[in-house]
Order: sequence, then C-alpha cells, then structure tokens
Amino acid sequence: MAKLRNKENTGKGKFILLGAILIVLVVVISIQSAYLISINDRLNILSADLDDAKEELGMEIASGKQDLEGKISGLSSELSDVETELGKEIVSLKAETSADFSGIIEDVVDSVVTIQTDAGQGSGFILTSDGYVITNAHVFAGATYANAILSDQRSKPMTLIGYDIPLDIALLKIEGNYDSLPIGNSDDVQIGEKVIAIGNPLGLSFSVSEGIVSAVNREGSNGLPYYIQTDTALNPGNSGGPLINTDGEVIGINNFKIAGGENLGFSLESNYIEDSVNEISLERLDEIIL
Repeated sequence: MAKLRNKENTGKGKFILLGAILIVLVVVISIQSAYLISINDRLNILSADLDDAKEELGMEIASGKQDLEGKISGLSSELSDVETELGKEIVSLKAETSADFSGIIEDVVDSVVTIQTDAGQGSGFILTSDGYVITNAHVFAGATYANAILSDQRSKPMTLIGYDIPLDIALLKIEGNYDSLPIGNSDDVQIGEKVIAIGNPLGLSFSVSEGIVSAVNREGSNGLPYYIQTDTALNPGNSGGPLINTDGEVIGINNFKIAGGENLGFSLESNYIEDSVNEISLERLDEIIL
C-alpha cells in the first residue's frame, strides 16, 4: 500500500510540476508577445515621427530655397539698379571732368525735335513717352501749321494743345511712342556748372553748343526772375530747345539772347516749365502730364 501511495504522490507531483512549467511558459510567451507588440507600436510611432520630421524638413528646405531665390532676385535687381546708376554717374563724371558730353548727347538727342512751320523754324523736345512736345510759343508767330522733324528725319504733324504766353511756352502733341527727356530740379543748378544746348540754330538741325551757367534767377523781358543765364551759344532756331546738365536732365528751355551781346543766353528754369505745362494740360486735357 505504501509503495502504491508513493507512486500516486510521485505522479501527482509530476503533474503539478508540468502544470507549473506550462503556466510559466504561457506567462513568458504572453510577456514576449506584449513586448513585441510594444516594440512594433514604438517602431510605428518612430516611423510616423520620422515621416513627419522628413516632411517638415522638406517644407523648411523648400521655404529656405524660395527665400534664398527671393533674396538672390532682390540682389540681382539691386545690382542692376546700382550698375545703371553707376553708369549714369560715370557719364556725368566724365562730362564734368573732361567736358565730353558725347555719352549724354547720344542718350538725349532722340528726344530733341526740329520744328518747322510755314513762318520759320525752331527747336523743341519730347516731354512724355506718348509724344507731348514743348517749345517756345514765339516759334509759332504767324504760322498756320507745324511739323516735328525727329532725329531719324521722320516728319510728324503737330497738334497744338495750348500756350502760356507770359512764359513763352507752347505744348504740342505728336502721335507715337518716344524716348522722353527727364526734367531736372532747377533749384539745384549751380553757377559754374557745365551745360549744353541742343537745337536747330540757323537751320543746322541737332547742333550742340556747350557752356557754363553764368547766373540763375535772372529777370526776363516779362519781368519775371525765372531764367538761367549761360555763355552757351544760342542763335535763331535754338529757341525752344533744351538746356541740359551733366546728368542728362533738362534744367531749362532755351528762350532768348541779348541782342548785340556775345554769349549771353537765357533759358527758362525747368521748375517753371513743369508748372506751366501742367497748368496747360490741366486746363486743356483735364490732366497733369508731368
């Protein structure tokens, strides 16, 4: 009996041991499964984070590239402006130091016109790209028609817009698109600075004469102190042409010379030109063109 009981106890012990082992295995497997699931979850999270990081980095790179391209474009534009301004300064400096206006003349001559009428000839210049032209009003004394002769010798019929008799200004129009002359600030004109006059003296179209500013705010025959005095040669036919500084800007419109005097020419200051033209255009066209 004792042996039989011992065998039964031994069998029960083995069964219990096996059960325990199975339980342990189940627990271990469950832990491993849970651990593996946790790792997969972490991997998925890390993968999602990596994708987000890559997307954010891509957006930052794209933004940085766009910003860089914008800065490069801005710098290119600034460089172009600097080059243009430097070119103007070089031409101006050249004119100031060597009295060589050739570069300026090349730039402005296409904006100067010869005015032919049935009563005589004069000069003028283009104020705006759409063909508004200014000259002296006395150029049209006794005339019934007028044509503008361009630098390429084309003839354009002129339409009269209006007059300013006290300042001896006439505003006209030719059809087409043109290079125009910039108007400078005559308040900045200095005595002694170099200037040129371009016009049609004695029928010699597009002639250029050079001189210096002798005085400013001189009184004209109208009693108004609106004139620049120069020693630039002015002859019949120069009337209405531009007086140009070393920056290629119009600082006056050549108006008259003192009879019997040498190198005593007078030009209406550019600030009064601008005021007069705008008054005429406002009255006649209901707009300001300068």
